[in-house]
Amino acid sequence: MMNGTSNWQVVLTEFCTLGESPVWDDRLQRILWVDIIEGHVHEWYTAARRHVMTHFPVKIGAIALIDDGAVIAASDEGFVFLDLRNRGVKRITDPESRLADNRFNDGKCDAVGRFWAGTMDEVTGKKGAGSLYSLDKDGRATRRVNNVTCSNGLAWSLDHQTLFYIDTGTHQVQAFDFELETGRIANPRAVIDIPESEGWPDGMTIDAAGMLWIAFWGGWKVARWNPYTGEKLSEIKLPVAQITSCTFGGKNLKDLYITSANIGLTDAERSAQRLAGSLFVVDNLDVGGIGPSRYVQRESPSDFATHTIHGH
Repeated sequence: MMNGTSNWQVVLTEFCTLGESPVWDDRLQRILWVDIIEGHVHEWYTAARRHVMTHFPVKIGAIALIDDGAVIAASDEGFVFLDLRNRGVKRITDPESRLADNRFNDGKCDAVGRFWAGTMDEVTGKKGAGSLYSLDKDGRATRRVNNVTCSNGLAWSLDHQTLFYIDTGTHQVQAFDFELETGRIANPRAVIDIPESEGWPDGMTIDAAGMLWIAFWGGWKVARWNPYTGEKLSEIKLPVAQITSCTFGGKNLKDLYITSANIGLTDAERSAQRLAGSLFVVDNLDVGGIGPSRYVQRESPSDFATHTIHGH
């Protein structure tokens, strides 16, 4: 496996303020990702080499695919449906509507189609201000973890019995016993302790061998870790500091797509990191990934005219 290599490519010249939430769509052979601050959803169709960007009047922390082709998102307006073709937004529920400084951040679907996403205080970064939620198919949000500072990476073990989770400020990966049928979690414990010298652990994905790939904000890299031993196995160096997330894609799920950000950089840092905010890809890794699960909802989100959000 790679260690310290620079075998990366830029997918396209499109710089995100805060790129996040890369999602591979195996049906349409496209990679999707978001720019949280700008409210953009990007789509890159790999065969046609075609880029589509859609703007929405919300800050979009994370997205996931839906079986009928729509997209679900976790945003500063709570959980919403997004219509990428007509630019519609339909509200589902906002469990933190009374917390004006909070917004949703990273999110992902489990194997039965629940959408998991967590929050953070984006104004002051107040410690413990956020929570982790799951959204069931009936549109009901359940709080699963509280006292979260910056909710980030999510992944499930290959047997779906363990949830791995990152609250960035802890410099740890936590594991929970996970009950797939109900979504219940229990027995939280730290399985990876990450030295501060690595950077801040951000987004995360799991590979076909059950190892975790973690993006490091301020770390200039993604790194592969063993959640059963806590050992760092390898890393891929990148030309920018603020690496936010990663996911596997491509026809064989062996291409690693990596998002980044340029928010908060000084002029000197921007000059030194001219690719900051890019989407990167590392092709044809030795190990592949797991295809993303889709959100399964009870009713179709096709009626975007109802409860449509027009602005912040």
